[in-house]
Amino acid sequence: MERVLVLGITGAGKSTLARALGRRLGLPFHELDALHFAGPRWQVSATFAQDTARIAAGERWVLDGQGPEAVRDLMWERADAVVWLDFPRRVVMLRVLRRSLRRSLLRERLFGGNRERWREWLRADHPVWWAWSRHAERRAETGRRATDPRFAPVRVVRLRSPRETQAWLNDRTAPRPDPRSDPAQGRIEST
Repeated sequence: MERVLVLGITGAGKSTLARALGRRLGLPFHELDALHFAGPRWQVSATFAQDTARIAAGERWVLDGQGPEAVRDLMWERADAVVWLDFPRRVVMLRVLRRSLRRSLLRERLFGGNRERWREWLRADHPVWWAWSRHAERRAETGRRATDPRFAPVRVVRLRSPRETQAWLNDRTAPRPDPRSDPAQGRIEST
């Protein structure tokens, strides 16, 4: 694992896992949201695609997400491993609710100096609503990409719970393929 994408819906724990994985493997960690949001009012960076392409061109990295569609194929083409946090909606919703409550109450600074504000909770793009409404869609998309021949031979590690994720991270050996997986999906590993 030299070029790793950590994927999952908003609130699954991508950044936390990607940071830990980067430390464990000695890989530079890049937070995609920090590259994407460059200024106040969630302003999108004008150089996001170029910055992402520059990182992807590198030989060693870990990224927490796949970003907007404009860069998704590039990230999948360059990755040698994808770690997929495929958690049930109930797990993700509890996590994203706690995180957004904490961020709103404590007025935590986020990407580009932004903060989650109470009035933003009513917007469709707020992390809580995004996680709820896009969970099935993102899960299906990641599943399609994981078996798409265009992205072979990327290794996909599919983790289905926080406990399984922690065990996988703690394990110093490579994850073993799931013998129940379909031969056509042989690149997807479960622990």
